[in-house]
Amino acid sequence: MPAPARSAPYLPGQEEIRRQNLGAVLRHVHLHGPTSRAELTGRLGLNRSTIGALAADLAAGGLVTEEPPTVALRAGRPSLVVSPRSGGVYARALSIESDRLRAACVGLGGRVLDLREVARPPGMPAADAAGPLACLVRDMERGLAEGARCAGGAVAVADTTRDADGRIRIGRADAELGAALYAEFPADPGFVAGDLADIAALAEHARGVAAGTDDVVYLHGDLGVSAGIITGGRLVSGHRGHGGKVGHMVVNPGGVRCGCGSRGCWETEIGVAALLRHAGREPGTAGLAAAAAEVLRAAEHGERTACAAVHRVADWLGLGVASLLNVINPGLVVFGGSLRQVYAAGADVVHRRLDVSALPASRERVLLRAAALGRDAALIGAAELAFGRLLADPLNAGVAAREETGLRATDGGVP
Repeated sequence: MPAPARSAPYLPGQEEIRRQNLGAVLRHVHLHGPTSRAELTGRLGLNRSTIGALAADLAAGGLVTEEPPTVALRAGRPSLVVSPRSGGVYARALSIESDRLRAACVGLGGRVLDLREVARPPGMPAADAAGPLACLVRDMERGLAEGARCAGGAVAVADTTRDADGRIRIGRADAELGAALYAEFPADPGFVAGDLADIAALAEHARGVAAGTDDVVYLHGDLGVSAGIITGGRLVSGHRGHGGKVGHMVVNPGGVRCGCGSRGCWETEIGVAALLRHAGREPGTAGLAAAAAEVLRAAEHGERTACAAVHRVADWLGLGVASLLNVINPGLVVFGGSLRQVYAAGADVVHRRLDVSALPASRERVLLRAAALGRDAALIGAAELAFGRLLADPLNAGVAAREETGLRATDGGVP
């Protein structure tokens, strides 16, 4: 019996290779900033003439500029420096957070051109946030450079919100939000959407403390606690995007009732509400975040009750991180949102708990770090998602031209 015929291996054509190379050049200057043609030649493994032609094509497309270096480092003709046109090409980055709505215009290269925010009323559905966010965007766009082009938009959505009656809700981006954004931005080539923790994790991986590390757990604390998990350089979002809800790991079955209906979830022991509870404080009119910040300041000054509260929350934080280390075995754990301050205040306690509760093989090489991008991580990550199509096909991405509609979920790739 004859052997089955083997299909010929796929060999990309010249146009496909050129598209990939254009994307590689643009992605490099987008992430690393102004880079000389000579440096691009060395870093991307392409010859000088190819780099020159690619850079010239990107410049002709209005995506980069090419200028002589301000300081000549060696004799001879200087290599032109390729820079992203931050003021000429931008993304609409949105975040729908538990208590506020934020919007930014972020230029190619990651520079925030403008940023605005307004309060999010308790109980406001995510879809109802499209109108206020659109007003913020339009106000910002009036101040951009003449002829600036939009590469697309993305929105990060907090998975935990509080209703007007104080009840905690767990949700995610949905089709109603997509329709609302389409109604506000009919010319946009489709908003990309994702969980806030996932998108903040992508931002830290691309531009923050996790750059260069392919196995990362990013923990985001707000009203609740969620995780963005990156394994092998790719985001792990779970079936239908419902992964990363680490705040609902049950760590204390005899603990307090969680907003999800269970008892003793991790977020009931490490969230801002837990910090206030252990410190014997009330949120007051300023809200949870401001009250928690006051507890942390009091702990810095040695107030006994505040120090005990920070110690207790940090110990529970370490216990949950130990479980994540044993299951996921990341190379880096990043603390964002309210957990950034809790970790900074109780790092020694967290490490001591890991020494007791995490397997040696998992804890010995892991690094624990506070997030570098702070409260802007979600917006920066949303911009990275929005630039994804442009970076994949720089000259044919249809900047400012709509090719598809609606809200697209993140596909797990790290931009």
